[in-house]
Amino acid sequence: MVDSPGRITLWGVEVFVATAEEGSISAAARRLGASPSAVSQQLTNLEGAIGATLLQRNTRPVVLTPAGEIFRRRAGAILNEAALARAELAMADMTNLTRFRLGMIEDFEADVTPRLLTRLAGDLRTSQFLLETGASHYLHDLLDARALDVIVAAQMGAEADWMELHPLLTEGFVVAAPRGRIRPDRDLLKQLKTMPLVQYTTRHHMGRLIASHLARQNLTLSQRFELDSYHAILAMVGQGAGWTILTPLALMRARRFADQIDVMPLPFAPLSRTITLTARKGILQDMPARVASELKPLLQEVVIDPAVAAYPFVADVLTMH
Repeated sequence: MVDSPGRITLWGVEVFVATAEEGSISAAARRLGASPSAVSQQLTNLEGAIGATLLQRNTRPVVLTPAGEIFRRRAGAILNEAALARAELAMADMTNLTRFRLGMIEDFEADVTPRLLTRLAGDLRTSQFLLETGASHYLHDLLDARALDVIVAAQMGAEADWMELHPLLTEGFVVAAPRGRIRPDRDLLKQLKTMPLVQYTTRHHMGRLIASHLARQNLTLSQRFELDSYHAILAMVGQGAGWTILTPLALMRARRFADQIDVMPLPFAPLSRTITLTARKGILQDMPARVASELKPLLQEVVIDPAVAAYPFVADVLTMH
């Protein structure tokens, strides 16, 4: 339905913000799940209601006009207040929450996420669930753009003022090497240096974290392979192509290669990351904390206990908050 000219609608404001942030009508349409023509019409309606041109749409990317810059500063506050109002109404009765948009890192895709959604669906019987799975930096971008309500991802950098954080677990990185290639009675690092490092891609936050840590150790390593798949990395390690640095979560996700690899602590300074549930502060009231409380026993059962059973030494580097 086309909104009546002269009325500023929340949908129109959301379309405007998405277009301003994405830099194009087509990208905004993909983000919002709408057609480009619908997005264009909403922008026309909004500009008609305000009586000013907000975007120069004939440029690539689209740019804000001076009036658009002014309205953009107010638009975020409008959307935040609307989200807060919806949340306050919904939290009075959890069954009234109509939409829940969740982002989960790929590490939890198969084992944890389906069980979490099943539990949440039991409490939020009338809610529509939207799940986005991806790398941590991608999920943080979607949360920042208000395209998701809650994300479970690796903590990245300093906490922003708008973030509500619920730390879930901290995991230390470990070494995975081809089965039988490493002699435990000899210098571990010296033996690893004789093989290439199968590196997790530096296009993702975790890969950059590993690369930065290796640089701080002043290590010179042969790095022939850079991959973005735990399964591919551990398959190559299992076939003897090299060794790698990953987390216990990665090992659990690709556990079918467990009989082809040996897992051991890092032979240099420890490195860890924290998996955190993050939401926009003050929007969903106690909902993020409730989701975190649902997640923690699941993570203990599905991730931590099996990882410690498979590799007892990771009990020292894999801890629940």
